[in-house]
Amino acid sequence: MKETYQSPNAEDGKHHSQFALLGERRFLPLFVTQFLGAFNDNVYKNALMVLLTFGAVSWTDMKPEVLVNVAAGLFILPFFLFSATAGQLADKFDKARLARATKALEIVIVLLVGAGFGLQSLAVLLAALFLLGMQSTLFGPVKYAILPQHLRAGELVGGNALVEAGTFIAILFGTLTGGLLAGIGGGTAWIVAICLVAAVAGFLASCRIPDAPAPAPELKIALNPFTETWHCIGFARQERSVFLSILAISWFWAYGALLLTQFPAYTKSVLGGDESAVTMLLAVFSVGIGLGSLLCDRLTQRRGKAVEPGLVPLGALGMTLFGLDIALVDPALAAGATLPLGELLRDGAIWRVFCDLFLLGVFGGIYCVPLYALVQQRSAADCRARIVAANNILNALFMVAVSLGAGIFLGSGHGIPALLLLMAVLHGFVTVYIFSIVPEFLIRALVWLGWRRE
Repeated sequence: MKETYQSPNAEDGKHHSQFALLGERRFLPLFVTQFLGAFNDNVYKNALMVLLTFGAVSWTDMKPEVLVNVAAGLFILPFFLFSATAGQLADKFDKARLARATKALEIVIVLLVGAGFGLQSLAVLLAALFLLGMQSTLFGPVKYAILPQHLRAGELVGGNALVEAGTFIAILFGTLTGGLLAGIGGGTAWIVAICLVAAVAGFLASCRIPDAPAPAPELKIALNPFTETWHCIGFARQERSVFLSILAISWFWAYGALLLTQFPAYTKSVLGGDESAVTMLLAVFSVGIGLGSLLCDRLTQRRGKAVEPGLVPLGALGMTLFGLDIALVDPALAAGATLPLGELLRDGAIWRVFCDLFLLGVFGGIYCVPLYALVQQRSAADCRARIVAANNILNALFMVAVSLGAGIFLGSGHGIPALLLLMAVLHGFVTVYIFSIVPEFLIRALVWLGWRRE
């Protein structure tokens, strides 16, 4: 007997715990599929980065820092090339079937990784990284566009919160696992084995995702990535609040990606810490975003709304304030001397950095989850996946632009604290600009705080 689900617009008048979704087939298989996919991406990506950084001479004559940037670029390039096609596919075909197809592709890619390590072929390993980026690109519109088909309107925030929290925890575990395995003897075999187990488990989970019928089965697939990218962005621009929410999400990812990129250099040159301190910063930030994401459902219920745009300005304010404070921290211990984490923790300023970073993550989660839910809720069903694809394209564009800008800024002689200060200030200006164009965010924030009537 075929399973049926309530319309996502149907409300039962009650609020349920977001964690109850983890016990339901209409959400759990998707959550597991996404979690294992994010874990796998980061195991391989970080392991390859570490191997290329410390063993580049055995692979190529190219400088390690250049090679690492080439690898990072290859992973993100598919988001520009294939996002528009991925959005069309997710609007034309059943999203559950597409999820299974992309997870099957992931298994093939992991086998290619094994061949690359076995043949000691850098070209094969970089090709696998590119393909893994393509696989993630194809799955992106599926995971976000499917939620409104399987969740009620009042569950969108909770569902997105769980997906975001799970994604960042998976990134944390995957990054740590990849770095650890890359540093041990015979680690490449373990990398392939763990990635293969995760890929197979992800495929099996995807087989349990309920059907999600295509909203636009008559759609004709156009393969030109440039014209279709423009068309996807055009769909997103049809609703101003949706497009500006996408811009705000893209800025969040650019800000977060810059922080993650700067952790190693910031730890060494500013805090005077070693690799364990870098791991701690990553863990604190990831857990903060996860907790902030999970808080969104509870905070949204305060006013009984399905989606609460008023949380976005509150999240933006917290990100700005704690981002500024991190930039102003001046550790008492001499930076430059690489200290173990135990000694580093004797400096009270380090605890201030951890607190700031944790709270920046918490407010980041509060900031981004309602934006995702708003995009899903206000997008037309027949082009929702293409709008999600536009979001993915702009996310990648923002991250690349901010990365290039940061490189130029640091190359001109400025330090990392100055870069963090600049980003926090820019974050404040960007969000104020968006809220001035769509005053609904600020108005709802005042209502949520009780300073204005409904």
